Amino acid sequence: MKSVFSAPGDYVHFKSQVPLHKIPIGTKQWRYYDFGPKAVPPLICLPGTAGTADVYYKQIMSLSMKGYRVISVDIPRVWNNTEWIQAFEKFLDAIDVHHIHLYGTSLGGFLAQLFAQHRPRRVRSLVLSNTFLETRSFSAAMPWAPIVSWTPSFLLKRYVLTGIRDGPHEPFIADSVDFVVSQVETLSREDLASRLSLTTDDASVGPLLLSDSFITIMDTNDYCAIPQQLKDQLGERYPEARRAYLKTGGDFPFLSRPDEVNLHLQLHLRRVGVEARPDLVHNIPKGDLGGSPSSKESNEDESDKSHEDDRGGSENSPADYDINPTPESSGSGNLDKQPLDSSECCHLNHEHALYALPGGFKGRTNIPGTSVHFMCHIAILHLLHYISSLYIIWNYSLEFSQVV
Repeated sequence: MKSVFSAPGDYVHFKSQVPLHKIPIGTKQWRYYDFGPKAVPPLICLPGTAGTADVYYKQIMSLSMKGYRVISVDIPRVWNNTEWIQAFEKFLDAIDVHHIHLYGTSLGGFLAQLFAQHRPRRVRSLVLSNTFLETRSFSAAMPWAPIVSWTPSFLLKRYVLTGIRDGPHEPFIADSVDFVVSQVETLSREDLASRLSLTTDDASVGPLLLSDSFITIMDTNDYCAIPQQLKDQLGERYPEARRAYLKTGGDFPFLSRPDEVNLHLQLHLRRVGVEARPDLVHNIPKGDLGGSPSSKESNEDESDKSHEDDRGGSENSPADYDINPTPESSGSGNLDKQPLDSSECCHLNHEHALYALPGGFKGRTNIPGTSVHFMCHIAILHLLHYISSLYIIWNYSLEFSQVV
């Protein structure tokens, strides 16, 4: 893993385009992204133990531009699977969503199946990736599970990160690992403890009323943290489910192989009857955006270092649902091809000005007028500071000569 992580350029673009939502429901705090035409039944993405709502940013940007509505959520602080089912149902009621399609990876796939089992009328289809049916093997491998809620944060993070295979990786997979590791660093002790509790809580998925034809199993063939035996059990449970195998992709194919994952998701949604609305992509007024407008985080400058604020940042809510083109990205988040390479970004009266550093200054650069004025002000301030310093030195010298 890299020692220093820099956010990929397409993720920076995503954060500038897609508003973050934070809503309290009962004692639970929900943090999620909701983007796309509200008229379309949503695809809800559930991350694994190490994931956050941000890890599906490539799916949100790609599918929403095609006319699908995508909701990506953080798993809230729930401590057992029954609590998860009740909390997730209240969340859906709060955002006024009734029928859903679930895409879950790892722990998220397990929670998606549990919800489909206990709330069958709400779940129309499932996409399951690198996931499992029961938690017995995880609880056996974690004998200290009863005291997980008292375990220090650094030990929890170390335990979660040891489950992620360390290099060498091909570049795209290495970048996906770096991104997820950066997200783990934003999770609080309570968040990590609750997710590990869900992983070790004694539970298993029972029979689903959902037909296998409405389930897609998407797995990677190279390696992942979920043992192959558990993945095989999943395939045996849903023998008629559609299979989508990725030759490579590691633990996080939604980041390392986004084009393939997005294609399989789009094919699944078409097959289960979800009709995209590309005609609404550039014509949705603010009130018709997905989610509840009252919960948007817009133009917020937060300095608190709590879990919510750490990963919330300053979110800009666009005036309408009109996505600017994403910077060219091959899916790996390689910064060498990003427009912000070797540059610093300054915010001046809500305008963005880029200043090229000497090491990365290439070709001809057109500096906007706002930047020229800013640089002039800086130069004048430095000059005034220099003159005032000379005056102070001259004044003290004069007083000293008079004393002598």
